[in-house]
Amino acid sequence: MSEACQIARKQDLPPPGGYKPIPYLRLPAKQYFSGYTIFGIYIGVTAVAAYLYNITAKKIKKNEIEMRSAKMAIYPMLLAERDREYLKQLRRNRDAESELMRDVPGWEVGTYYGERVYKQVPADTLVEPIFHEYYAHSSPTEWYKRAHHKFRC
Repeated sequence: MSEACQIARKQDLPPPGGYKPIPYLRLPAKQYFSGYTIFGIYIGVTAVAAYLYNITAKKIKKNEIEMRSAKMAIYPMLLAERDREYLKQLRRNRDAESELMRDVPGWEVGTYYGERVYKQVPADTLVEPIFHEYYAHSSPTEWYKRAHHKFRC
């Protein structure tokens, strides 16, 4: 071997006294509250929440009962107004038909050239028209609004 190859090299060795031991044991988290304290806090928060929920539920139930009573009180009047408007619209439809067909000879309102449409129904009985007949003389936008109306419960 040549002298150049025998240069002193420093070998990587452990520090004097050796390496520190490797920590492999579980380190538990720091506890701020005991189990009983956490359980007590849970019971307390649940009790307060149940109390507040009960108060709110009573107010809502009272309001629901009042609203239901108001709806039941006003319902007959709303039905009567609906029926009244229905009959007024039938009259408007009849008047519009008589105005539209006034120049047609032999035309009687409510008949087809003087012949009754429903022969088995007595003459003074109301025959409710279908949807398209009811809205025959209204604007197309009004017909479309009513045909595609979404009712809410």
